[in-house]
Amino acid sequence: MSQHPTTRPPTRAPLLQAPDGTPFRDLNGNGVMEPYEDPRLPAGERAADLVGRMSLEEKAGLLFQTMVGINPDGSLVEPESGAADDDPMRASTSRMVTGKLMNHFNLFGAAAPRRMAEWNNRLQALAATTRLGIPVTISTDPRNGFMDNPAASVHTKGFSLWPEPPGLAAIGDEELVRRHADIVRREYLAVGIRLALHPMADLATEPRWARVVGTFGSDAGLAARMVAAYIRGLQGDTLGATSVSAMTKHFPGAGPQLNGEDAHFAYGREQVYPGDNFKHHLIPFEAAFEAGTSQIMPYYAMPIGTEYEEIGFGFNKGVITGLLRGTYGFDGIVCTDWGLVTDSEIFGAPFPARAWGAEHLDRLTRVERILDAGADQLGGEACPELVVELVRDGRISEERIDESVIRLLREKFVLGLFDDPFVDPDEAARICGSQEFSAAGTAAQSRSVTVLTDRPAASAAPLLPLTAGLRLYTEGIDAEVAARYGTVVATPQEADVAVLRIATPFDRRTEGFESFFRAGRLDFTEDELRPILDVAAAVPTVVDIFLDRPAVIPGIAEQAAALVGNFGASDAAVLDVLFGRAAPEGRLPFELPRSMAQVEAGHEDMPNDSGDPLFPFGHGLTIAIG
Repeated sequence: MSQHPTTRPPTRAPLLQAPDGTPFRDLNGNGVMEPYEDPRLPAGERAADLVGRMSLEEKAGLLFQTMVGINPDGSLVEPESGAADDDPMRASTSRMVTGKLMNHFNLFGAAAPRRMAEWNNRLQALAATTRLGIPVTISTDPRNGFMDNPAASVHTKGFSLWPEPPGLAAIGDEELVRRHADIVRREYLAVGIRLALHPMADLATEPRWARVVGTFGSDAGLAARMVAAYIRGLQGDTLGATSVSAMTKHFPGAGPQLNGEDAHFAYGREQVYPGDNFKHHLIPFEAAFEAGTSQIMPYYAMPIGTEYEEIGFGFNKGVITGLLRGTYGFDGIVCTDWGLVTDSEIFGAPFPARAWGAEHLDRLTRVERILDAGADQLGGEACPELVVELVRDGRISEERIDESVIRLLREKFVLGLFDDPFVDPDEAARICGSQEFSAAGTAAQSRSVTVLTDRPAASAAPLLPLTAGLRLYTEGIDAEVAARYGTVVATPQEADVAVLRIATPFDRRTEGFESFFRAGRLDFTEDELRPILDVAAAVPTVVDIFLDRPAVIPGIAEQAAALVGNFGASDAAVLDVLFGRAAPEGRLPFELPRSMAQVEAGHEDMPNDSGDPLFPFGHGLTIAIG
């Protein structure tokens, strides 16, 4: 490995030799090897030894994982003095690491891969200055897709670009999903990310839910296969030094949101089961356990009308200790979803804690309830002083804290972070977004395209594939890209064919954080629909729709000469399909309802239950290529 930047601390660099010649690191820089520093010992023994050396404050710091920023140049974020310690979006990195003794962080934002690697090395060097030098575990939401939502995914330039999970499900190829996750693993490792806050094992049974785009669709069997393949791609057959740990979410299945509203917001706090289908949503999680997922994240929502207490899943002892730990025997790390304890601001607007069913409790009691429920770590929070207070007041035992600390330390040892947490910026620049990885992502984008209709008229031959060199009228497509396939013209009347790229409709709400959640209606208004149908009436028209959620599009399906769906694909990836340069393999990973009335009459917990969909689950046509 080439030389690390100067941010690698000299006290951690010397390699010593054990009596048998095995190298180990002198993490304290004093020439004395401590048992927790010896890579020859099992991770469990190293963790048990280290926990016995830790103060209560050091243990408490381990129980929190919050957001941390990155500057474009790869330097650590250090705001002016006075930034709020209880707001991790504005708190200084050094204050969280050396003051609050935290060493798990969710990377918020992005930089070029080389700069991300340099940032990792600076952060690990900072952590090495603490008394025990416990290395940092860096986590992230998905970075290899098209969606950019601060609460769910981070589109990151410099990484390979793939269809969103419904697109992978549309292809249905487990080996492709495993290879995709393996490429994600290699890119994450290159920049120092060791924990993926994904995959989502939730089922898209409620089509209005804003987070359908993060799921593998509505079918439990298909989702289970995709989730298992994804975890194996990230972690390998067993978790180890070349793994990225998977935090599978959102237990016990976040799909059945009342009226499709999202539980980030108080109006979406209820999860309902009108079809009495709670157990069905556990099927993909059972596959995740079989695949060895290292971590689990419960959801924000509170279950309504089940055997479980009506309190958010992160506070829910019956779900975490009873179902997850007890019934399923899960002994990995359980981390809550982000922000269950502390009210905050985001984009300048108030953002209350997602303490659904526990709104009446103070912050201290919320933390107590979460730990008593069986969670190991609090996501999106930076208040270890509350854990210290709970232990010193006798409300939580230190032995209970030690259970979680050992789990968290054990994973750091298994991942090899204690042995070398540094990465090579040159390798990061070479690996991330490499030609090989980018080509694989682009090919998957084209494969996932789903042809819904291809009938210019009842008696006509199929329109697809299009002939190269046609006069093209386009909307929603980069003109320079379109020019590689035909002659771009200014109006539909001048064209031989039109290609329109559109997206599933949604209700526009606020301009702040809420605006990132594309929720509500799935059908077009008359004003939105008219310009699309006008083009279709003037010239044979191909409509390509981004199906981040199931769209209600009977009018477009009727009038378009051809209709295709994508789940995250570049202009070139779609045009390659339309012009016969790549074969579409997509089959709908969820049904497309015929009307909003069907959607509203459906049961939130039942998959594909419209009764008479416009396009059923699994629909997709083939077209000739070549």
